[in-house]
Amino acid sequence: MPTQQLILLLVGVPPTPSSLRVRVWRRLRSLGAVPLKRSAYLLPDTPERYEDFQWLAQEIEREGGEATLIRIQQIENISPENVQRLLHEPRDHDYRQLAARYRKVLQSLDKKPAVKGARLPEELAHLAREHQRIRDIDYFDAPSGAEVRRLEEVIAMRTRRQEPVHREERRPLDLAGLRGRRWVTRPRPHIDRIASAWLIKRFIDPDAEFLFAPPAEFPKDAIPFDAPGVELSHQGEDCTFETLVKRARLRDRRLVRLAEIVHEADLRDGKYPHEEARGIDVAVRALLAASPDDRQVLAQGMTLFEGLYATTSRRP
Repeated sequence: MPTQQLILLLVGVPPTPSSLRVRVWRRLRSLGAVPLKRSAYLLPDTPERYEDFQWLAQEIEREGGEATLIRIQQIENISPENVQRLLHEPRDHDYRQLAARYRKVLQSLDKKPAVKGARLPEELAHLAREHQRIRDIDYFDAPSGAEVRRLEEVIAMRTRRQEPVHREERRPLDLAGLRGRRWVTRPRPHIDRIASAWLIKRFIDPDAEFLFAPPAEFPKDAIPFDAPGVELSHQGEDCTFETLVKRARLRDRRLVRLAEIVHEADLRDGKYPHEEARGIDVAVRALLAASPDDRQVLAQGMTLFEGLYATTSRRP
């Protein structure tokens, strides 16, 4: 992790009144301060965060407590890796809790419509507000935030497709017209995008070239996939990989099982509880954490799926 100057706040709060201790703790939590040790808290050294700590220090001193504000360049007795882990830990915890709530929503989408209820938009709005609150204090880009963003995207694509799918949208793909093309998807490819790219290259368009861009900037001449509002994406309960397998009329038994693994790894809705799903999810996360280059992640991920395909049984 690049060296980043930090602000350290040392807090000494008298035992009474107890309300001061509670008030200080709540304020530290709302600021996203990272606990270093007991009564020592960190924030990035920016003008805004420095002012936040200054105001809190003044409040503590006014109430009879002690507060010392220190600028630090590094923590001598902790390795850079452990410092990074320390700075990420509180927000990773927040993101994991939020991800669990998003997965419950995703599971509810597979139940009969009456179970979804009119409260779904309200619940999604509440989760979005909580996500924004965490992002506002995620000063060090905790890696677990990527999982929450992925789940939000999956739910957005699923809820956009609650209207009936027109029959022409299920027509087979014209494979001959798709060869030698450019394909585009969103940056930071995860399970479904990598698996879909492998499927495209392996069975649909051997000469495919893959691009990454925000959906609003997709090139007009490229075929979009795995993005909200595009044809080759989530359809009903299917992830993009499943959509491509069905639209391309691919009958390979190994692809059927692979589609189930991708579905579970991507959606985690319990529909296909294959043990490989967790492993492939962890492997792809490791690739993303190790490299900021989406093309490199895609190439390594496609090799991973080629190996998974090769070792998948042809038996149903």
